[in-house]
Amino acid sequence: MVPLYSSKTENLAWKISICSVFTAVIAVSTMFLSVNIPATRGYFNIGESAIYLTAILFGRSVGGIASGLGSTIADLTLGYWLYAPATFIIKGLEGYIVGFLTEKERIEHTDLKVKTPLVLIATITFAGLIMLVGVSYYVGLMEFTVTTPIKTSTFQFIMPEIFWIFLSAASGIAIFYISFRFDPTLSWHIIAVLLGGGEMVLGYFLYEQLILGVAAVIEIPINLGQVMIGSVISIPIARSIRTRLKASVN
Repeated sequence: MVPLYSSKTENLAWKISICSVFTAVIAVSTMFLSVNIPATRGYFNIGESAIYLTAILFGRSVGGIASGLGSTIADLTLGYWLYAPATFIIKGLEGYIVGFLTEKERIEHTDLKVKTPLVLIATITFAGLIMLVGVSYYVGLMEFTVTTPIKTSTFQFIMPEIFWIFLSAASGIAIFYISFRFDPTLSWHIIAVLLGGGEMVLGYFLYEQLILGVAAVIEIPINLGQVMIGSVISIPIARSIRTRLKASVN
């Protein structure tokens, strides 16, 4: 089943109204839960869930515009002015990619010549990032602190390289397996989200590293987490909405 833009959204006024509504939804969801990251002057959020939901339901035009505007509004409102220009482009492109691939799902998810390269790109990107960042920056002696009203406790442990190698391999195998063994539409949505999310992770890394000059690598695992959380929330909701609408039409 194609996204909700297939017939009714040919009406420009309807598209504008949907863009307005989901721009607000994305802005609110981004601001709803934000965790400051001092090292990069950025923040963790769950806005990806609304970005992916919007793009899957309404396609590239609504997904791209609402994602760029909504995320930028959140940055400006929360005081992350330095990120606003990049956010407009990076998040807008993220929504556009997911929406564009969703629009193509009727044909491409059954065409292995199209699907296989996309799956390989998504697999290599995410598995590679996990191993590269983990092995380079998160091995050796680690510690974390738990603070309660009674006391503060610090725990130390050794993080071996093999953990990240195993996690990277497991993630790659899982992505590849799900993409070919599960329901074709579900796997296509996962591919779309991973590719859109990969653009977001890479975009912010380059912006932070080249423009802001901050420790950009610190935010890679955090942005990967946003992609994973966003996909877990958005894909089931989008599929449920589309299934119900299809049933009501039939």
